[in-house]
Amino acid sequence: MAKKALSIRPRTVTGAGARPRPGTLGNGRSGARRAGIEGAIQWLPTLLRGRPRKSVDLVRAPRSQRPDELWLVIVDASASTRRHGALSQAKGLLAGLFENAYRQRARLAVLHATGRQPQWLWQGSKASPALHHWLAELGAGGGTPLIEALQQSAHWLARRQRQKPAEAQRMLVLTDGRLKEWPTLDPLSCPTLLVDIEGGAIRLGRAKQLAQELGAEYRVISEL
Repeated sequence: MAKKALSIRPRTVTGAGARPRPGTLGNGRSGARRAGIEGAIQWLPTLLRGRPRKSVDLVRAPRSQRPDELWLVIVDASASTRRHGALSQAKGLLAGLFENAYRQRARLAVLHATGRQPQWLWQGSKASPALHHWLAELGAGGGTPLIEALQQSAHWLARRQRQKPAEAQRMLVLTDGRLKEWPTLDPLSCPTLLVDIEGGAIRLGRAKQLAQELGAEYRVISEL
C-alpha cells in the first residue's frame, strides 16, 4: 500500500526538538555533493526515478545540510474520484507524504482541484499537522478544474523559482484523468510524478496521456 510504503523509515524525533534532515540534491547553495549511505529513504524522489527494484534504486537523504525543498501537490477531488475508492487511496498516499514532509521539514504547496476553480490550501509553508485535519475532511464532488490547477501551479512555480533559485522543487499530481478534453499543455518546469488513481474494470486511461504531455513520470497508485 502507498501509505505503508511512504511511512517506512527509521524512528525519529518530531516537533521542535527534531533535527533537520539532509536533502536529496547534489547541487544548490547548501546541498550535499554525495548521497548518504544510511540516511532515511526519500520516497517521492525515489518514485520520480521509477519503481525501485533494488536497494541501490532508493534515494536516501545525505547526512550533510540540505537545501530548502518544496513539494507542490495537486489533488484532483472531483466527483469522479468517488468511484472505486479512488480518493480514499489518494488520501492514504497523501497522509504518508505529509508526514514525510513534516519529518524532513520540507515546504509544501497544496492545490485542491474541485468545484468550479482550484483552491490553494498551502503555499510554500512548512508542513504542519493542520494538513491532516484538512485531509480527514476531504471529500469528492463537483467539477474537474484540473487543467486550471496545472496552469495556475505552473505560473506560481515559475515565480517561486525566480525568487528561490536554490530551492529543490518537485511536483506530485493525483488524478483519475477523467477529463473530456484539454488544451495543449507545456511540460512542467520541475521533476513531476503523476499518480493515476482511476479504478474499476473500465478505465479511460487519460491520466497516462496527460502525464506524457506534461513530461511527468507516470505511475498507477496500485503500483506504489
